[in-house]
Parts: sequence; C-alpha cells; structure tokens
Amino acid sequence: MDKTIQIIILGIIVGTAARIYMLRTDYRQYPSYPHGIVVHVSLGVLAAALASLAIPALMEKEYTAITFLSLAAQQFREIRNMERETLSKLEELSLVPRGLDYIEGIAKVFEARNYLVMFTSLVTTSVALWLGLLAGIIAGITTILISMYLMRGRFVRDIATVKPGKLHFENSLLMVDDIVIMNVGLEDQREKILKDGIGVVVHPKNDNGRAILNNLGQRQAILHDVSILVGNKLEVGEPDLTPLMRKDVDTGKLALFVVPNEKDLECVIEAIYRTPILESAAYYPLKSTIGKSAAD
Repeated sequence: MDKTIQIIILGIIVGTAARIYMLRTDYRQYPSYPHGIVVHVSLGVLAAALASLAIPALMEKEYTAITFLSLAAQQFREIRNMERETLSKLEELSLVPRGLDYIEGIAKVFEARNYLVMFTSLVTTSVALWLGLLAGIIAGITTILISMYLMRGRFVRDIATVKPGKLHFENSLLMVDDIVIMNVGLEDQREKILKDGIGVVVHPKNDNGRAILNNLGQRQAILHDVSILVGNKLEVGEPDLTPLMRKDVDTGKLALFVVPNEKDLECVIEAIYRTPILESAAYYPLKSTIGKSAAD
C-alpha cells in the first residue's frame, strides 16, 4: 500500500479514536444511546477524514483542500445549532430544566470537539509524513491527551465550599439557616419538607466565586445536576417540593433546598461540587485592578 494512503488511514483512525475518547454518555444522558452516539461518531469520522487529506493534498499543490476544511468548519458550526435546538426541546418536559446557559455550553463543547478531532488528525498526518508512522501515532496520542487536559474545565468545588444548613420554618417561611427560601402554606407539605428535605449553604471562596454563583444560569445548572444525581420528589402541581437556591445579598452565599429521593447529605454536597462552571458565568473580577481594589 502506498505510504501516503497509509498515513491518511492512520490520521482517520487516530482522529476517530479521539472523538470516541471524548464522547461521554454520563448522568446527563446526552448524547443518547445509540442514536446520538452514532451521529457524533459519524461526524468525527468525517472531520478526521477531511483533516487527514489536507496535508497530503497541499503537498501535491492541491490548494482546494483548504476550501474543504472551511466547508467542514461551516458544517460543524451547524452542530452547535442542532444541539441547542434538541436540548431546548427536551427542556419543555423537564421538571428541573438545565437552563439556557447550560444548553449553550453543551452545544459549544460538541462543536469544539470536532475541531479537536481535526487538529489531532492534522498533527498525526503531518508528523507521520516527516518522521514516520510510529512518530505519527505517538504525536496523535499526545495530542488527544493534551486536548482532554485543556477541555477539563472547572467545577463548583474550585470556587466554593458547601456546608450543611439547618432546614426550618419561621411561621410559613421555609429557611436554610438565616436565608429565606419560599413560603409554604400547607401544613402537610411543611412536615414532609422537614422530614425528607435537605438544606445546604454554598460559600464562595472569594469574589470570583461570588460573581460566578451570582449568575442565574449557574444556579440553575447546580439545581439540575443535583436533581439528576440524587433525584427529587417534585411532581407536577406540587411547587412546594421544587428545588430552589436563594442568595444572602450581604455575603453572596447561597442556600440550596431539595427533597431528594434518598436523604443523603453527602451525596447532595458532592453533586453540587461536580457541577461544571459555565462559560457564560465565568466572571473573574479579581483579575482586574478595580476588582482587586474593591475586595481590599
């Protein structure tokens, strides 16, 4: 087999492997199995093939290869729109929705992963052409590992600490410590909340954490992940069991209330810690001179 063909096949294999490695079906249940996985793996193969062909084509002075890469980029931008639309439709039947910010973040990730596949295939084929197939394989694996490291993102555990809160009532007002959550009028619902509910307080570590947790999209993402991981007893027509977060306006700490399927405080805290920080909520005022001065 011609060496160039071998290198192109290698680039496709390594790029596809990168897409499969980055494809995770976790507690968020998206992409769904098997249809969502088939869609994304197929797009990954396409991205790997286009990128693998680019370098050999350019070496043969076939400059139209750049046109194909630009067309691929346009198609991958459509992936973001597809994911956004799909997840937005799913929101309509969700009792504790993800929120628009969370959806936009997921859509961006799916688009970006195809670009990482293209980059992995480009690096693999480039190194293989100049240094050999073995060097190309090593370069491809290294690129995959670097891509995964760069895409790790940050989580709530990086910006805040979560502590148990006292769930109690003052007359009809549900409170977690000294933060008011909501008004609960029915006596039987109050008893159920005190029996099965959990309250925690999320303390930002600094002003960066306070700014991030002040974002409503970030709060909704926390509520959604907690509800998915530990469950909740919310039912249509019973708003008193709705998971909620409320802020102490003086300190920036957040009180979270949830009635999980199993009353396990440690699992609720861990679920909060595992929530990713959304790109739209990633404010860092302490990186600015004004923010530092205000914090002093």
